[in-house]
Amino acid sequence: MKIKHLLLIATGALIFILSSCCSENKRMASRWTEEQANQWYEKLPWMAGCDYITSDAVNQIEMWSKDTYDAKQIDKELGWAQNIGFTTLRVYLSSVVYENDPEGLKQRMDNFLNICKKHSIRPLFVFFDDCWNTESKYGKQPAPKPGIHNSGWVQDPSVSLRKDTVTLYPKMEKYLKDILSTFGKDNRILLWDLWNEPGNSNHFATTLPLLKRVFQWAREVNPSQPITSGIWNQDEKFRSLNAF
Repeated sequence: MKIKHLLLIATGALIFILSSCCSENKRMASRWTEEQANQWYEKLPWMAGCDYITSDAVNQIEMWSKDTYDAKQIDKELGWAQNIGFTTLRVYLSSVVYENDPEGLKQRMDNFLNICKKHSIRPLFVFFDDCWNTESKYGKQPAPKPGIHNSGWVQDPSVSLRKDTVTLYPKMEKYLKDILSTFGKDNRILLWDLWNEPGNSNHFATTLPLLKRVFQWAREVNPSQPITSGIWNQDEKFRSLNAF
């Protein structure tokens, strides 16, 4: 693929432009061609950025929860990001927060996007993640453990939930489609990363079926922004991702 890659410092994953379609008369979008992906990218200025979470949050649940969302801190930190030339940020959402407070999450996302716009930053949002602690819960989060990288970070969805697909799939579909329907035409957003490092932590068997459905659900909404997934590695079992 000839597309130039977005410069995302310290993301730990390569972002592939996998799918989106701007045609409004199609019921479900199809995967972009390489030409479409390059045309989209050529219209952008030089993009530089990083993974971002508020410095006073131990994980994505704490960042987005009502009692711990910190707009003042975000405004300060995004000002620093702007001053060093960052134009994008990779920001993780939380299905746990959505399940317990869907309207509140969307309101805080809107506030976050307004702060981003103030600092000339267009973020990309990440829905799901296969990295770090396997279980999560709503409410007060554990304190950080000094000297341990990502000590409080959680996988999304929790690993224990993935075997009960009858219960999990409708929840994930509702979450994904509601967020994409709400913000899928919002030009403050650069793109959507549907799943971070699928297959990391040896969860490929349970992740792949859901990942395929996540792409299907996203295409049914058909956001104006591209949809992506930052894959974990280039092993043979992951090459099927190119067909999504």
